[in-house]
Amino acid sequence: QVQLVESGGGLVQTGGSLRLSCAASGFIFSDNNMRWYRQAPGKQRELVATVTTGGSTNYADSVKGRFTISRDNAKNTVYLQMNSLKPEDTAVYYCYVPFGYWGQGTQVTVSS
Repeated sequence: QVQLVESGGGLVQTGGSLRLSCAASGFIFSDNNMRWYRQAPGKQRELVATVTTGGSTNYADSVKGRFTISRDNAKNTVYLQMNSLKPEDTAVYYCYVPFGYWGQGTQVTVSS
């Protein structure tokens, strides 16, 4: 069955960095675009970044220049490198494959 397992979240100070990972299984990873979403308390889930099968990337305006999405097809893993973190980046971050599966989420908390 399809599984997406995120890791790498935690507590970091403003200006710090974190690297999230999402290990995928149960489908042909290299044939699928992958996305990272986030959901802050009391807010709707929002799309953060997308990486296509060909390696093209897209970002929400709020994270452009600070976050980098990448993929390693040999490891069936998608990453989100987050730099210059701000308190408003605090959220649960989810990995998503567009045919309809979500990971369980990983908490990122940025202290001011």
